[in-house]
Amino acid sequence: MASADTVTARTLPAVGGGRTAAFLRRLAGKLGSLLLTLWLVTLLVFFSRFLVPGDPVRFLLRGRRPNPDAVAAVTAEYGLNLPPWQQYANWVVGMLHGDFGRSLQYRQPVATVIADRMPTTLMLVLISAVLIVVIGLAAGILAAVRRGKPADRVTLIALTILSAIPSFVGSIVLIAVFAVGLGWFPTFGSGQGFVDMAYHLTLPALALTIVFVVVVGKVTRSAMVEQYGREHVEVARSRGLSRGAVVRRHVFRNALRPIVTVGGPLIAGLLVATSIVESAFGISGIGSLLVQSVDRLDFPVVQAIVLLVVTAFLLVNAVIDILEPLIDPRSAAGASAR
Repeated sequence: MASADTVTARTLPAVGGGRTAAFLRRLAGKLGSLLLTLWLVTLLVFFSRFLVPGDPVRFLLRGRRPNPDAVAAVTAEYGLNLPPWQQYANWVVGMLHGDFGRSLQYRQPVATVIADRMPTTLMLVLISAVLIVVIGLAAGILAAVRRGKPADRVTLIALTILSAIPSFVGSIVLIAVFAVGLGWFPTFGSGQGFVDMAYHLTLPALALTIVFVVVVGKVTRSAMVEQYGREHVEVARSRGLSRGAVVRRHVFRNALRPIVTVGGPLIAGLLVATSIVESAFGISGIGSLLVQSVDRLDFPVVQAIVLLVVTAFLLVNAVIDILEPLIDPRSAAGASAR
């Protein structure tokens, strides 16, 4: 009869191998789902333009008489004379090679138009994301640790007030106070170089942060308050652990799953929210480009930006799902048990 040590030694590799196999199956499933969703998104994004009123050819011929020869030449140049399915196939094949078509308003490759504006938007999103994470987590943790006390109530009131301020209103207030009134920051533009760009984008980042920080703060507080009522927290306290250790190891760590689940897509959503802020501060970024392109029926640019934003959402969600066992080991244990 085998000893207990022998049985344990034989079982542990099997358990480890089972978890690895489960992770690989999870990874393959998520990647397959991601690719399928991306394909469906390309169908929706491309063919939705046929439902939009307006003729891109007339926009291309603005200022000129739309005689049949000019219409035929422009239609052939942009491939608008091809059947829709062939236009879609050419568009997908081109995207796989980094070619998103030509912009109707700039008469340049879409990839070039977006690449020229991408650094500004990425810097704006980066600054905003840092502010959202730092301020949102700090507010949520403070309210949870001081739950039921004045600090908790003040934090909740402040978050509620901020949630009622739209981004465009926040932009106007910030410009009026800190740019026009105090003269601390510029009123428009994105600056040149890393330091100057960060200086110019401080106010826009604050305006972009207002609404999002409320969500992160409230989710953090709710998740931590829920963990405070769990049995493992009471056990940790009974063992004599310090308050900081209990909050860090047993409350905040176990509250990370809902925080990351909500906060991840929220950060990706900054790409969409930049449109209002960039327009208010006169910033030439992806958001303002999207607004201009929709207004001028520049379908190739609109399609590329929408596809970029949706892809960012899907990638963030996929990464969160894949890393979920690392964020919350209990989910991995549940998956392996099944």
